Amino acid sequence: MEIRERRLGVIGKLFRTTAFKLSLAYLLLFSIGAGLVLTRVGARVKEVLDEQIEQTVEGEIRALSEQYAQGGLRDLTEAVERRVRAPGGSLYLLTSASGDIIAGNIEPPHFAPGGGDILIETLYRRRGELEEAHPALMRLFLIPGGFRLLIGHDIEDHQVLRDILRRALGVSLFWLVLVGVFGGLFVAHRMLERVDIMSASARRIMAGDMNERLAVSGSGDELDRLAENFNAMLERISVLMVGLKEVSDNIAHDLKTPLTRLRNRAESAIGDNKDERQKREALEKIIEESDELIAIFNALLMIARAEAGYLSDNLAAIEVGAIARDIVEMYEPVAEEQGAHFSCNIGAELIVKGSRELLGQAIVNLIDNALKYGMGGSSKTIDLSATRVGETIEICIADHGTGISTLDRERVTGRFVRLENSRSRPGSGLGLSMVAAIARLHHGELRLADNAPGLRVVLSLPLLLEKLSLETRG
Repeated sequence: MEIRERRLGVIGKLFRTTAFKLSLAYLLLFSIGAGLVLTRVGARVKEVLDEQIEQTVEGEIRALSEQYAQGGLRDLTEAVERRVRAPGGSLYLLTSASGDIIAGNIEPPHFAPGGGDILIETLYRRRGELEEAHPALMRLFLIPGGFRLLIGHDIEDHQVLRDILRRALGVSLFWLVLVGVFGGLFVAHRMLERVDIMSASARRIMAGDMNERLAVSGSGDELDRLAENFNAMLERISVLMVGLKEVSDNIAHDLKTPLTRLRNRAESAIGDNKDERQKREALEKIIEESDELIAIFNALLMIARAEAGYLSDNLAAIEVGAIARDIVEMYEPVAEEQGAHFSCNIGAELIVKGSRELLGQAIVNLIDNALKYGMGGSSKTIDLSATRVGETIEICIADHGTGISTLDRERVTGRFVRLENSRSRPGSGLGLSMVAAIARLHHGELRLADNAPGLRVVLSLPLLLEKLSLETRG
């Protein structure tokens, strides 16, 4: 009983699937179309056969009219008798004005068709036969003297042909419906199997297995495209969740020390043995460290929003060369205080779709890193270039310091990552991580390379070609 109920449930699911409903709708439309086509074919066949009969009757009338014109009633009677003896489906009846049969092979019909040029369908019996009446198309030709000549053709075989077409239509529609229903059930079953597999994978994902992915059959159909997009979404969610976990771990690990130090300073500031000057200095230190923590949290928030795409609505066409020039002008006094200077090569018409504030922040972070960690070499020059390379714009900032090893370049863009030689200097380890997030938001990339000596950092962004083409036409 349970197995039967399960089978009925499966069948019910098949009938409720969209694939089966679409198959039935397509079957209904196709059946209507096939019925209309076959009906039209049958009507056209009847028209063609009727036209052939009409042409035949017209020919018979012309020939017999010539016989009558040449030899009168006697030659006409002989011609009708010869034609009656010839095999075929032609029908003839020559009667006098009083209705007496002079020649022919049929009995007078139950109702006589009127004269004229129109073929009329009626029933007839052959002379000397008692069988049921047969259908025929006939035309009456009036002869001077009151004589009547009725010429027609048997159309029983035409009706048989139409019956065959009607049966063929019925049989075709029956098999069409049968095949359509089973075909719809087959398609629905295949579709339901794949949907059930996808649903099972979705349930495992909802249960917490983020490594589960929807199966892709490789056929490239709509379900495959849906599964691929869903898997891509899961990959993105997994990356964000890993990033969230890393941020949480990094916050717990890297902010524990400054928060503890902040608490100790506050506790020390309220000590009884502190004078007003010492308390003020302690409070100033507390405010300074609080500002640093707020800056860290703001940077983390900006990175998270950039990686989630929340800042993409504020993107517009901007000229990054102007941004780079303004930032260099702002940092020149800072560089002079450290005995450094800039060497700039900034091109024109470097237009990208982006955020002026975010790209400015990225360039500021790169210059700030160069001033902090790239001044240990023989040259204190910071090379800044912004040039067009193909369909991209590359903003390059290079120093001549100690540089970063190849292994460290792969992890230095992570959050709170600080190398051993930079731990004694101020910073939170979020600068390059923020630049990498800004690059991804703008569909670009951040590359680190050896400057021999020093570090060469390249921020690559896609060029806004549409804006350039509009300005050129303008």
